[in-house]
Amino acid sequence: MPNAPLSTILRRIDSLTKEQETISFGNALDAAGQHSFAPILLTIGLIMMAPGPADIPGVPVVLGVLIIIVAAQILIGRKHVWMPQWIERRKIRSKRVHTMIDHVMPWAQRLDRITKPRYSWLLRHAGGGIVAIACILIALTTPLLEFVPMSANVAGAAIATFALALLSKDGLLAGVAIFFSVAMVALVAWGLFH
Repeated sequence: MPNAPLSTILRRIDSLTKEQETISFGNALDAAGQHSFAPILLTIGLIMMAPGPADIPGVPVVLGVLIIIVAAQILIGRKHVWMPQWIERRKIRSKRVHTMIDHVMPWAQRLDRITKPRYSWLLRHAGGGIVAIACILIALTTPLLEFVPMSANVAGAAIATFALALLSKDGLLAGVAIFFSVAMVALVAWGLFH
């Protein structure tokens, strides 16, 4: 099977939309791969990146807290992801999830075609920790993202790209994620001080 981690995860989550009217965050995480950190970060990043959810006041901050919870567990070396029950029980309408996936899927398929294991030594050992620290730093900016249009979407793109780099062991993609991170900081700074 060709390397297509992002499309595969999206299809798994989308299959839930045909079975129930609402999807809990826990169900989405189970479909993405509950015991893997990268699919969970990817799911959170995609939610933040998609137009709509990230524009709702308070949502970027909640997603930022989730990113910190997951990335901190990477840093301390946990083998499986722990998530608070109150977060896992949060629900979203299936129709909204399906619309979001429809919007993101063409981009996901393009990304899957270009991602592959390369420069994977950048992500081994300390590399995973560096990605986790970068994700935490991005998440810490989420209170500011409420005030700058589109900045939460750029932050989501950075998180999703970091997660996809971990999934596909693509060090070059991790470099792209760093670019997104710098772009997000520049966008926030411009929005706040311009």
